[in-house]
Amino acid sequence: MQTLKNEKSSYLHKGIAQRSFEKRFKLADHVHVTSASYEHGMLNIDLVKEIPEALKPKRIEITNSKTINGKIS
Repeated sequence: MQTLKNEKSSYLHKGIAQRSFEKRFKLADHVHVTSASYEHGMLNIDLVKEIPEALKPKRIEITNSKTINGKIS
């Protein structure tokens, strides 16, 4: 058994646990999982946020009451 010592802590073993565990996350609206991979002890999850056209910001042109079609009247 290897003991690692630090000024603040003392460890019997330091590493990634091999036991099973479960963690759940609630994703925001319009966020979807596109892929997931597990490599070298790391779980990578790719997410995409797809905002519907109805919820995207819209640009509205504001005109001066004296300006019509870009001309001053």
